[in-house]
Amino acid sequence: MADIAGALGPLFLLILLGCVLDWLRLPGGDFWPRLERLIYFLLFPAMLVSTLATADVSQVPVTRVAVALLGAMGVFAALLWALRGWMGMEPAAFTSAFQGALRFNTYVGVAGAAALHGAPGATVAAVAVALMVPVVNVLCVASFVAAGTLGRGSLGKSLAALGRNPLILACLVGIGLNVSGIGLPGWSAATVELLGRAALPLGLVAVGVALRPAALVRRDRGIWASHLVKLGLMPALALALALLLGLDPVSRDVVLLFAALPTATSAYILARQLGGDAEMMAALITGQTLLAMVTLPLWLRLAGT
Repeated sequence: MADIAGALGPLFLLILLGCVLDWLRLPGGDFWPRLERLIYFLLFPAMLVSTLATADVSQVPVTRVAVALLGAMGVFAALLWALRGWMGMEPAAFTSAFQGALRFNTYVGVAGAAALHGAPGATVAAVAVALMVPVVNVLCVASFVAAGTLGRGSLGKSLAALGRNPLILACLVGIGLNVSGIGLPGWSAATVELLGRAALPLGLVAVGVALRPAALVRRDRGIWASHLVKLGLMPALALALALLLGLDPVSRDVVLLFAALPTATSAYILARQLGGDAEMMAALITGQTLLAMVTLPLWLRLAGT
């Protein structure tokens, strides 16, 4: 347990640092929104390209990792949609609960995998991002469409944005460079790697800045259902699938880590843009991020990390 705490503790401290900086209004102005855009559109994609373009992906059991992660995600997406009537939620609130249960914080996931298992962990994490990001985005946009919270114009814009998603494009570029054998020639490898190194610490601080403790006063049924699925049931099923599929320890831990991650801070923006309950989404992001500081180490301890 001490090793797990030692690996994840600094990550959580960076998140808390972001909370403090936001409370102190430092540096002020629109610094943090601009930095978050830089991370999302440049630094994090650079990290994915650097990892995927040069990694020996043949050492990653991609199919079994996909079955464990996407299988767990698919089961709970279907279950939540089947139970939406029983949950008695307004369409806007349901889409936020749905996002909260399925989306995952990529910054925490990749940083945690690297902290736990070094380069092999980061490689499996990059593969997990490549598998999960397109699927979770399609599922969440589909939930807004099915719930009827957005019009046709917004649907078109959402689908266009999906095609321009920088994480999806970075994964495609990285995989293409790897498969083609081109890799990152010359100085490009060191340059892209240096850019990528900045993504995780800055991304974790930005996660803390995005937290809204005041939103924790909400106690809706959907919030607790989303917390239960994301931090309890999802990792339990993913771990069971990982063990059933006989994944190696590194792949098993990364699968469990990504299944147990708190929801993504970007879900708040999507909720605002597509007619979801943005206030509820803020409560979900804040609550899950704080709870995950306890649940993530416990799940990894259970897995025997």
